Amino acid sequence: MSSIDHYENFPVASWLCPAHLRGAVTALYHFARTADDLADEGHDPAHHRLDALGEYRADLQNCLDQQAHSPSTRWPKVFNPLRRAAQEHHLPAQPLFELLDAFEQDVVYTSVGQGYKNRAELLDYCRRSANPVGRLMLHLYGVNDATSLTHSDAICTALQLINFWQDRAEDLRRGRDYLPHGHTLAQELRFARELMWQGSPLVHRIKGRAGWELRAVVQGGLRILDKLDERAETAEHADLARPTLHKLDFVHIAWRCLRM
Repeated sequence: MSSIDHYENFPVASWLCPAHLRGAVTALYHFARTADDLADEGHDPAHHRLDALGEYRADLQNCLDQQAHSPSTRWPKVFNPLRRAAQEHHLPAQPLFELLDAFEQDVVYTSVGQGYKNRAELLDYCRRSANPVGRLMLHLYGVNDATSLTHSDAICTALQLINFWQDRAEDLRRGRDYLPHGHTLAQELRFARELMWQGSPLVHRIKGRAGWELRAVVQGGLRILDKLDERAETAEHADLARPTLHKLDFVHIAWRCLRM
């Protein structure tokens, strides 16, 4: 869990992350965080946000082009470290561009008040907004088998859904609704829990400290779901307060990690 004031489905480089990967993990985090801020923060109209994301996309392409070395004019603190990480670790380009696709979709959907007709549409969004993060992390750890990728996708999608449901009140105030039409919040909380458990065997395929960090990510998400389940029984969707983890929650998470 990070100290930034929002639930992170991106595993920010902690002391559990191997030292030789911290630079790459931090570079990927700042790439995703900055793009998300361009799409979501401030009061710029949608067309300005899309223009900025278009510039960001061009800088990403330049960053990944091994023949191009001109620095980003607007985001050198993002793309200079990302260039080094891409060259050192041979980062795949597709997951990075998929993240930008998702951020651009968010801008467009929010601007016209569009929701999701069904769960399949929402999961397609998560495929681009969340799953690339896990695949990039597995790439850094040298894990690329189909089973691990499937488990990673389940965990990342679950974390994205948990993020939606814990921030639902704020999203509704911003005119954004991720709840699929015809579905209840209780149904989607159960579905997120099922996905998390489907992906949880991955913690046994990632060795060393990274495996323990993944255990904490999984159990932290499940603990947030516990709290959301309790509140969803008594609160309207628009009044569902964002849960806070306290000392006893972290003890609970640690105990669950040891028992996985």
